[in-house]
Amino acid sequence: MYEMQGIRMMHCTIWVGGVREIVSAENSDVKFILSDHPVTIYNHAVPPTHKMSAYPLDPGIALRASQTIFPLNRDLCLILSNLEYAEDPSTSPLEKRTFARNYRQSMTRIDAFIRTRKLTGEEVTHVNFVLKSRARRFIGGGRKEWLYPEKMVSQRWGDLRKTFLPPKGGLFHFGGEMFVKYESGDVHYQDEFGRTEKPRAFLIKTAPEKLLRPGDVCGCGSGYSFKACCEAKPEALRPSWNERSIRERNIMLQSGIEKVLGLDGEKDWIQIRRELTDEQIKEVYFLYEALWPLETDLLALLPKPDGVARAVYTGSIHPSSITDFALAAPLYFGELMVAHPFIHSGVLAKKYRPTEHPKHYRQEFLKSIMFFINIMPLVQLGVVNLIPNPCDFDVHLRKQMMSMAEARTTVMRFDPDKEPRLKKQMEEDNRRSLMLMPPDAMRRQLRKLNPEMSEDQVEATMRFAERKRKLDPLAVLQEGSLEGGKEGGQMNMFKLLPNFEMTMYLAQATGACIVTDSPFRWSEVKRAIRRRVTMATPGLATFSGEINTAKFAFPQNVTDVVNHALKKTCAGYPDLLRGLFKYLSHLEERGAKPNREAQLAGRFAKVHAAAQAAFKKTGVFAKEGRISCVLPPEGIQDNTINRLLLMSSSERHLSSVPMAFFIEEHETG
Repeated sequence: MYEMQGIRMMHCTIWVGGVREIVSAENSDVKFILSDHPVTIYNHAVPPTHKMSAYPLDPGIALRASQTIFPLNRDLCLILSNLEYAEDPSTSPLEKRTFARNYRQSMTRIDAFIRTRKLTGEEVTHVNFVLKSRARRFIGGGRKEWLYPEKMVSQRWGDLRKTFLPPKGGLFHFGGEMFVKYESGDVHYQDEFGRTEKPRAFLIKTAPEKLLRPGDVCGCGSGYSFKACCEAKPEALRPSWNERSIRERNIMLQSGIEKVLGLDGEKDWIQIRRELTDEQIKEVYFLYEALWPLETDLLALLPKPDGVARAVYTGSIHPSSITDFALAAPLYFGELMVAHPFIHSGVLAKKYRPTEHPKHYRQEFLKSIMFFINIMPLVQLGVVNLIPNPCDFDVHLRKQMMSMAEARTTVMRFDPDKEPRLKKQMEEDNRRSLMLMPPDAMRRQLRKLNPEMSEDQVEATMRFAERKRKLDPLAVLQEGSLEGGKEGGQMNMFKLLPNFEMTMYLAQATGACIVTDSPFRWSEVKRAIRRRVTMATPGLATFSGEINTAKFAFPQNVTDVVNHALKKTCAGYPDLLRGLFKYLSHLEERGAKPNREAQLAGRFAKVHAAAQAAFKKTGVFAKEGRISCVLPPEGIQDNTINRLLLMSSSERHLSSVPMAFFIEEHETG
């Protein structure tokens, strides 16, 4: 009941934003019937035999040609249509309507209804035919003959749409732009789809008019050929071809950063840090905000569950730790989704925005830039998908996620002492902040800590600190960065992202497993499993044991990772995990297959031996790690995550996450 309460208002925004018509059977000798499925969805491209209509499913109301039918009484019936379809019935029926967001603030004329149509007996029979086709067990009507519309309807399912289309002459009540001025002088703008800002032309792409050839660059912006990317996928499982992809936006951001900071010139990193201005910081954050409008449909840009080996990384988003394991993780797990290091100014209060107060973000900016530079070669290669926070584009999702996270803290609280790597980063960042103290204040602090220090020793310490700050790539070199009293200081963020809810959300939405190097996040994942099951099947237990005892090389330089990705040194791992993922996804319904599980374990041993030998042969600098895995037969599931996905208009997602992995440093001796 709690979950049902959480989604009870889910469709209201889309319904209110469409065309509202009340049709009448007053002049007809046939009246509307009622059924035990009173809210009926009709889409002319989805007949009752279609899998999208298999009870209790309905075609999604956000699909352009989906119309909601609700009999009010025997003489009146409400029909709700999406505006795009009402204006152009030839539009693609199974594409989502523009700005198909379930929960958002919107304005509409609630008195606008079309009430001009008086249906004929034949047309009322068409409506009754659709109503009956969705009934489960019961229907009711004033006369027995009304209950058998199938005897009178000879048209095909798709041809019935003429009965449900609202008249063109009544559409002037709907659509158009809206401007509302408040007493404060603020103006609210809204277009015909409920968007509060106009689409940005530089983010819109024109889909190819002709079918791409296998060797052409794929239209989704992945950088791969059409044959290697979207050719074998149905359109419903492809990322959008009509907008700049996540990868393309990151490349645009990279180009802008290089231009703003002069990274494409002859300046070294020390010179760039020393010459860094607040205007440059502001410009980069403005660019990021421009590339990611607050009304972005992120799910449309993300990959779908399509059988590709994919993982969501959740852990510390910090340049000092990303090289440990996450940078090389795509070699083992396939396409890796990583949280973006930049924050979005648009979701912050004005007094905290980097576009308004760039001085406070000097430290955070350097961390974000360094992280971004480190990982971008893998983004360009297409093995890392650097994604913004989904909550940045959905206020309702953000509120729900924060509420869930807050409830979770009553059971599990983050303890930095149990995250030694993250604690070390926090200490280093705090030390960098102390190094920003004004010289005179630092001298006083040194004398206070050690009164016996001579002036020469104090000055020598000051010179040493300055040299150390200069050599630290994440240290701010501008003087006065802490000035400003209560309004001064530096923003220092510790990002363990995505959080548990968003990790599960992204993994289920994209058909991915979970990868983490955070002990705290790993404990959250295992807790979600313990609520349902505790054991893997015997064969899978053997497989996970093989992985747990193995040693894995994690190259520490992004160039080495790129080289091994191009050489396909570790290609066997993603292929193996793709097969394992598919097996686990159907394990509950098909049952365990011991021979298949034994085959997976044997295959891992061969793949692992060959790949690790190749690493040793090349002699690259690598950190030795171990990987733990959980392979629960029923998957990793949390009902609240499925609710978040439904609220976000996700129509193709997994009901659970089949597997998760934990990476840690291998302890020798």
